[in-house]
Amino acid sequence: MMKIRILAIVSLMILVQACTQKKEKEQKNQSAKTKKMEQIESKEYTTFKVSDHVTMHRVAFKNQYNMEVVGHLFTPNNFDPNAKHPAIVVGHPMGAVKEQSADVYASEMADRGFITLAIDLSFWGESAGEPRNVVAPEIYAEDFSAAVDFLGTRPFVDRNNIGAIGVCGSGSFVISAAKIDPRIKAIATLSMYDMGSASRNGLNHSLTVEQRKKNQLEAAEQRYVEFAGGDTKYTSGTVHQLDDKTDPIQREFYEFYRTPRGQYTPKGGSPKTTTHPTLSSNTKFNNFYPFNDIETISPRPLLFITGDKAHSKEFSEDAYKHAAEPKELYYVKGAAHVDLYDKIELIPFDKLESFFKRYLH
Repeated sequence: MMKIRILAIVSLMILVQACTQKKEKEQKNQSAKTKKMEQIESKEYTTFKVSDHVTMHRVAFKNQYNMEVVGHLFTPNNFDPNAKHPAIVVGHPMGAVKEQSADVYASEMADRGFITLAIDLSFWGESAGEPRNVVAPEIYAEDFSAAVDFLGTRPFVDRNNIGAIGVCGSGSFVISAAKIDPRIKAIATLSMYDMGSASRNGLNHSLTVEQRKKNQLEAAEQRYVEFAGGDTKYTSGTVHQLDDKTDPIQREFYEFYRTPRGQYTPKGGSPKTTTHPTLSSNTKFNNFYPFNDIETISPRPLLFITGDKAHSKEFSEDAYKHAAEPKELYYVKGAAHVDLYDKIELIPFDKLESFFKRYLH
């Protein structure tokens, strides 16, 4: 009996040791993988001019769901790789990819001395996730934290001074992440959309509960189709053609997403589906409440930037109302929503630079 117990204990010890060695090997492999930074030429990835004073790299790392997140890491040409530097994660508009808007902010802030990382949210661009274009706000928020994991383990990044910028929908995703991730030390949003409220209520609360329920029923019925192997359906997003009935807001998005100004189709993607989330998943935004408990982010600072002519300014105003100090709501005179995606002459980069230099020491 004693021999059997000893054998069982020994077997258990061997099993535990094997599992530990396997985990250490996986962590080592992951660490080795994330240390590789592939330098790339900006002209192959961007629709705007990147400063000659920054270097651009393609990087990839895993989030907690073991999904690969792909990003563009920007570094100033004159930075000291042996020193610790503040860093900023940048998220793209909902339905976009890192090449659209996020890279604009990341490259400009790198030109101003920061290490920056523009990421593709899961299910979009080069990042993992099937089927493509799925709505998953919890995972989107996780991607920001995974980007902090990556940056905070780089030898040239000060892990105690990592901030984040969220453009449009990513403004709400980064707030969702910051509420539970105190490593995000300072948060700025541009042309923010509260994707939860926009889905539930529409702009200016124009959507009735009956209309919301109708949308939910349509999405739920589509789940049967896809579960049985039917075709995926897509919804909302940006129109592909303009006509006399196209409303001004759609025209604004069209000018960016459907013209050379900002049009970009990721490798393996299709122009027919860019910007369009899947119908069956889109109603998941109805359960997304990013501004609940936003006051708990304090004493970390929040900067909400919106155009004074933006159709979306209600979301920045609502977030500012519920947030605790330190906080600031900044209006860009003459700017509409999409203007702050890429119009360098309107984007208040001096404001962003002073904000992050003040709070990321």
